[in-house]
Amino acid sequence: MSYPIVAKIIRLVFCIFFILISRLTVFAQFQEFDKPIYSRPLNERWELDSASRKGVFRITFYKPVYVTAGRWSSKPNRQPRSLNPSYALDEEINYKRLEAKFQLSLKTKLLQGIFGDKGDLWAAYTQVAHWQLYNSDISRAFRELNYEPELIFNYPVSLRLFGFDMKMAGVAFNHQSNGRDLPRSRSWNRIIFHAALQRENWQVLVRPWIRLKDEEDENPEMERYIGNGEFVVAYSKNHHQVYSVIRHPFDRLEGGSAELNFVFPIEEQLRFHIQFFGGYGETLIDYNHRQFTIGIGVTFIDW
Repeated sequence: MSYPIVAKIIRLVFCIFFILISRLTVFAQFQEFDKPIYSRPLNERWELDSASRKGVFRITFYKPVYVTAGRWSSKPNRQPRSLNPSYALDEEINYKRLEAKFQLSLKTKLLQGIFGDKGDLWAAYTQVAHWQLYNSDISRAFRELNYEPELIFNYPVSLRLFGFDMKMAGVAFNHQSNGRDLPRSRSWNRIIFHAALQRENWQVLVRPWIRLKDEEDENPEMERYIGNGEFVVAYSKNHHQVYSVIRHPFDRLEGGSAELNFVFPIEEQLRFHIQFFGGYGETLIDYNHRQFTIGIGVTFIDW
């Protein structure tokens, strides 16, 4: 058997292994793993009341978990260049328009009831991978991996606002990086505030942030391109979901991005997923690169 065939088999086995492990590891710790995992009310996702609390150090879902087998880009970033000249590639890399993408996102509660019986401290981790799976010219390498650990303080709220029920608010320390060396290293630290609202089939999450200064700025003017905050709006009905993630600087018209996702059921724990993205900063290496992408895959967990 030739090496290319063996390599393809190994990569296929890796994909299947990753999907199974990501599902089984999380579902095994989820006390209702025998029930279909669909969008859940904020009370359940964040254990906001006494009826939904399940203690500390229990792994649960955070952001959506999905695998996109095919993601097409209108303009691949073949020569990433930061506005800091020390973080710019000298020559192009032959990245293909088509690649694979997956996201894994988990959280666990560290402290419960910090102020009496309210207020929890969570640790969360999200990883997004962009994989040039179909590009044999560069040995099917991962183009970009973004690592995002967070420390989140969350507090339950009961407030009627614009026809919605505000359920929680809080603040987080967020670090995001791609773990690369020069000249492709990208990272930033943020303080992110959040508020979440709910109304029947709708959920809205508002997340403005403040970027913390770095000794050496790898990504000058990142807020100008990616933005100073984001809105997540999700609508769920009959096990279908449509959700959008909108980021914007808010102090100018140029910049930001919009992501639109459609999720349809295939079977109890698995759903078909279509994702559209347009704008800047789909990944850290692309923070000042504008493109349109469309991806098709499967999702296990949504908002």
